[in-house]
Amino acid sequence: MATGTLISLGIYFVAMLAIGLFAYRQTDTSVEGYMLGGRQLGPAVTALSAGASDMSGWMLMGLPGAMFVSGVSAGWIAVGLTLGALANYLLVAPRLRIYTEIANNAVTLPDFFENRFADNTRILRVIASVVIVIFFTLYTSSGVVAGGKLFESSFGLSYETGLYVTTGVVVAYTLFGGFMAVSITDFVQGCIMFISLVMVPAVVIYELGGFSDALDAVNAIDPTLLALFTDAKTGTSLSLLTLISLLAWGLGYFGQPHIIVRFMAIRSVDDVPKARNIGMSWMIVSISGALMTGLFGLAYVTQKDASIDPETIFIYLSQLLFHPFVGGFLLAAILAAIMSTISSQLLVTSSSLTSDFYQAFLRRDASDKELVIAGRLSVVLVALVAIYLAYDRNSTILSLVSNAWAGFGAAFGPLVLFSLFKREMTRRAALGGMIVGAVTVLVWISVEVDGQSLSNWLYEIVPGFILSSLTIMVLSKSGKPREGVVDVFDAFSEKLQQFRQVKTANGAIKK
Repeated sequence: MATGTLISLGIYFVAMLAIGLFAYRQTDTSVEGYMLGGRQLGPAVTALSAGASDMSGWMLMGLPGAMFVSGVSAGWIAVGLTLGALANYLLVAPRLRIYTEIANNAVTLPDFFENRFADNTRILRVIASVVIVIFFTLYTSSGVVAGGKLFESSFGLSYETGLYVTTGVVVAYTLFGGFMAVSITDFVQGCIMFISLVMVPAVVIYELGGFSDALDAVNAIDPTLLALFTDAKTGTSLSLLTLISLLAWGLGYFGQPHIIVRFMAIRSVDDVPKARNIGMSWMIVSISGALMTGLFGLAYVTQKDASIDPETIFIYLSQLLFHPFVGGFLLAAILAAIMSTISSQLLVTSSSLTSDFYQAFLRRDASDKELVIAGRLSVVLVALVAIYLAYDRNSTILSLVSNAWAGFGAAFGPLVLFSLFKREMTRRAALGGMIVGAVTVLVWISVEVDGQSLSNWLYEIVPGFILSSLTIMVLSKSGKPREGVVDVFDAFSEKLQQFRQVKTANGAIKK
């Protein structure tokens, strides 16, 4: 490893730790301060924090790897994700920001569900927390695996050392700085990812002789690599179910706790449109860069007659085509993607363990200081479990992410949407929908037909999302909301209407 690369990475690590220290000094000691940053995130930090925590290492490793293997047809995932992210900003963001504050100032998603449906049994909170812990175990492990692969392929260190270094730095700034540290580091990491995903494909295309020559080089390898409806890996046309499976990734956005918690923390609902414009612009450019890195990286690797792990194509190009100082910056982009997601997942999981288990059942009268300490201990605990699970290297990064993404999307997606739009939704419907969605995903992953998992036939989020939605609709018709629930929903609707009127008036003034 060149000295310049190590210096660049060292600067990056120091910067992340410095941000954690800064956030530690700026964050108040309340639970809301540690877990939601006091609801004071600006639109730019909200947008890039949501984007960076969303994309994770899979955008720089998993997605280019899929494009490397399957060609342009893998891009349908990006189309689904882009449409899903836009719908999330339009349908969920403003409503969730308003409703969580009205619903007894909820600071976690399970907390919101409990307050939204006046669930004094607390079973809704518990089940939601269990779902978070189960699926974030998979999700966090995918990030740790990516860190291990990065250190192994780039630094010549062991895979296990990579696990500990990656997780250790993330734990350090998350442990002390809380949500504010996670969000600010995510913003910085999002900027690094953006620049890197413009630089790498641009230089590869230049090395191949320009965009037209780059396309010709890919076509010379295999014409099906450029076919929208043909999987180059298998040489078969995409079936309707496969296309639905790829596009269905977008459904997952409505239920991702580490993403929608940013909507709860934004400074004001008035900032949501600005965050949407920034976030979607960032996403479209970044995800396009990731796709081109995989596709044109294949052409470059083929010309060099090299053999690499498809999920390390970004690493290979960054070390071969750039000066060591720049190469270190590009490796920092991968670390940024990995760390931004791990930190968000650690914080959401620890928040759930602290608020939804420790405070709810063990120490109801615990002080804010005690709860913050419990949250920090939970961060360490979850990190250790993630490292343990990451020792199994058999699964690819993309497969780990896809399972967790589907689990949250099916369990929480319909529940979040219906709770924000359906006035007469009941607690029983919320509980039933969440359980049906989560169980459907787990069963779909586990059951095999003719030696293949059902998820190879249809992405598990599709049946999970559909069955969860149907369960909510059916059960909502068989009962009535608890006392006071409708009144709170009406108060939420009135405040939402006021926001829309102000937004319309402001638009008229600008015209």
